[in-house]
Amino acid sequence: MLTGAMAARKKDGTIYYRSSITVKNRHISLGSFATEKQAHKAYLEAKRLLEGKRGIEAYEHAKERMLSFDRWVSLVNFRDHGMYIKTPIYLRSKYFEYYLAPDSVLKFDVDDLFYYSKHTIQRRDGYLFVADYGMQVNIMSRYGIHNHAVLGRDYEFANGDPTDYRYGNIILRNHFHGVSYESHYGKMVYKARIHIVSEYVIGSYEDEITAAIAYNKAVDLLKKQGISRAFTENYVEISPKDYARIYSEVKISSKIRHFQGKIVAKSKKN
Repeated sequence: MLTGAMAARKKDGTIYYRSSITVKNRHISLGSFATEKQAHKAYLEAKRLLEGKRGIEAYEHAKERMLSFDRWVSLVNFRDHGMYIKTPIYLRSKYFEYYLAPDSVLKFDVDDLFYYSKHTIQRRDGYLFVADYGMQVNIMSRYGIHNHAVLGRDYEFANGDPTDYRYGNIILRNHFHGVSYESHYGKMVYKARIHIVSEYVIGSYEDEITAAIAYNKAVDLLKKQGISRAFTENYVEISPKDYARIYSEVKISSKIRHFQGKIVAKSKKN
């Protein structure tokens, strides 16, 4: 058997080949291949990478690559820093880089290293998420940013770099679902909105806590009217007594309070 290659068998009996390399008493898997020769080539490629000086950027220029890009990043990081991480992470002095692709790199604080060394970031429809306990979790949730938050309105990047996810670079403007801080007739207010058939304004309020509770109250009113929609309610950290007081006093748009009645009236008209 060629160096670095090992034969294995699938459940259906098909033979394939695994490739691996051992460096500094660390056994590193390099992937699975259709032929023994391919597995051996992967081993040789990993050996040259670990013994040489090529960086991550050299991946796109390498001839007849056998290693996946993720493993290439992991091996370069292991060579340069002595730490093998299965996900495509490269360590820097005070932060780390996570490579989605050769030309797509994210930056994170070292506090997140353990998490992202265990969770693979995926990208779909413009969103970045990880699989966590069987669910797709948007990485923005780690910063208190809800799924449908809008960049520039609900949050922003302090240095203007949308790939820099270090905590000090993310400024959260709106902490609650359905709440935004905006100008209303020349005055800055917290406006609460909710999406039913289209977007409805619940009301404008002087503080975000009141706006968040107004959103929750609107959800309750709509549910009582038979609107069966999976609304995301806000968790507000105040005493139950204060929450109840604000909830009872906060005013909600009549369009929300009479939403079901409007649907009935419209259906009769048609």
